[in-house]
Amino acid sequence: MEITNDAIDKLAHLARLEFNGADKESIKQDLTQITAFCEKLNEIDTTGVEPLIYMSTETNILRDDIIVEEITHAEALKNAPKKDSDYFRVPKFLDK
Repeated sequence: MEITNDAIDKLAHLARLEFNGADKESIKQDLTQITAFCEKLNEIDTTGVEPLIYMSTETNILRDDIIVEEITHAEALKNAPKKDSDYFRVPKFLDK
């Protein structure tokens, strides 16, 4: 696939970018290398190869959640600047 200046201009417009002459030539070379690599990948025979869904066969080993009361309700409210019987009191920040 040949990368033309029109294709670069279209990509630049879609990405909301602007390229001058030197940058445009550099991008053209980079895109040419990328497409050449992709075309080389198309030459590989992949018949009989299952699609890869995950990059690894490893699975996460998670621990069970254990409920432990580390701090009591009263201890949590002990140093609060403003508190109600069971809640922290904070300034209202939403208007209806």
